[in-house]
Amino acid sequence: MDVDFYVHGYLPIHLGGATVYITTSHVCLAIVMIVLIVFAIVVNRKIRNADPREASTGLLNVIELGVETVDKLVYDNMGGTLAPKFCNYIGVIFMLLLTCNLSGLFGLRPPTADFGVTLPLALITFVMIQYQGIKYQKWGRLKGLFEPIFVFFPVNVISEFATPISLSLRLYANILSGTMMMALIYGLLGKVAIIWPAALHAYLDVFAGALQAYVFAMLTMVFVANAAETD
Repeated sequence: MDVDFYVHGYLPIHLGGATVYITTSHVCLAIVMIVLIVFAIVVNRKIRNADPREASTGLLNVIELGVETVDKLVYDNMGGTLAPKFCNYIGVIFMLLLTCNLSGLFGLRPPTADFGVTLPLALITFVMIQYQGIKYQKWGRLKGLFEPIFVFFPVNVISEFATPISLSLRLYANILSGTMMMALIYGLLGKVAIIWPAALHAYLDVFAGALQAYVFAMLTMVFVANAAETD
């Protein structure tokens, strides 16, 4: 039987002499973004309509728990100086990656199985690392590239640029490998693979997806905090 890795081009776009396509990754990423935006609007309305004098219940209780957990995680890893500036970003990036990674459970191709999605996210982290390092260390950031001795400058520069590559490849490779394994199982086994692969979904989509979202968010916090060298 044919094995489908869910990579298809839908709408060709001609740019000069080249042709690019709206692919499955673009479509699935758009669906994920729409789901998150609708979710945010619903939660926002519930918060506006909630009575602050009464204890929260249901969805609001879950949201409060999630926000408090993220805030504590960011404060523990970034300190009181940086945490207030990054709580929202870390929460959003974790929700985005978690939703993308889990989208395979609903018949979508996880957008994070595309390097064109993970690399820009890692580059955002890279820019934040450099900006916070320069902001708090000033010239000390440049001086650090020549430590412990001058000859280590090339190694330190390579280490800086390796950060976004390792961040993006780790997320991309883990999600892509799980997507390919499930595609091979369903494509080669056909109707035989209807019920029992649920255990594989639990690991490859749920466990690995949640773990990789957590790792990306955690490394972002650690790298930015180390670059700033605040409290």
